[in-house]
Amino acid sequence: MSGPEIPTDDEGLVRLQKLLAMSGVASRRKCEELMLAGEVEVDGEVVTRLGTKVDPTRAVIRVEGRRLPPVSPHVYLVLNKPRGVVSTMSDPEGRRCLGDVVADRPERLFHVGRLDTDTSGLLLLTNDGDFAQRMAHPSYEVDKTYVAEVEGEVFPRTLKQLKEGVELDDGPVAVSSVKVVAGRHGRNQPGRSVVELVIHEGRNRIVRRLLAHVGHRRSSRRTCVTTCSSGSPRWSPTSWRPTGSRSTTSSR
Repeated sequence: MSGPEIPTDDEGLVRLQKLLAMSGVASRRKCEELMLAGEVEVDGEVVTRLGTKVDPTRAVIRVEGRRLPPVSPHVYLVLNKPRGVVSTMSDPEGRRCLGDVVADRPERLFHVGRLDTDTSGLLLLTNDGDFAQRMAHPSYEVDKTYVAEVEGEVFPRTLKQLKEGVELDDGPVAVSSVKVVAGRHGRNQPGRSVVELVIHEGRNRIVRRLLAHVGHRRSSRRTCVTTCSSGSPRWSPTSWRPTGSRSTTSSR
């Protein structure tokens, strides 16, 4: 955990969207969208002009009607999301979500990326908006490792096809590396294979669609795991741990 230093100008002012991101509202880009949508008030007045500066020690700021808490120390948590938990901080349908898992944390946290509800794996939670933007946006090319069990035997030609890149309905996908880490195949049955892929994108159901594109349907008996770095320990479902600082979760 480390406390953020608020960089101000000579008059002690800071850009509003930067202050919002440092306070854990969202990434800076999302904070700009909130401002443009008229969801941000400063001292009772709606502020939509990007670049507006405020005094972080005096301004009363509300986002979507909620009072912005003081800037708190940045925290970086790694959560082992189990199957059945929705990758949101709240759920209007009452389903168990990430917010329920870390309900005892005092910070206003949000998740970096997401996993399907029926998928288990590691997710980052933080109140550092700038860090979250760098981790989640494809332009920063932060590698994510996915492990999935699929039906059938995965042959070298399929791995080669994945490494060369795949064109999905919503655009091309670059695969940094891919390998088969396990397999069970019998003479009279198709068997199953466990495949590890490293990509830096997090589009909706991207791993499932990638594997289906090359002829391998993901098995429903095994979930997909995503991490930000290799060598992660095995954790029990819903467990979380602090990473110590933003440097421990930066790209390799």
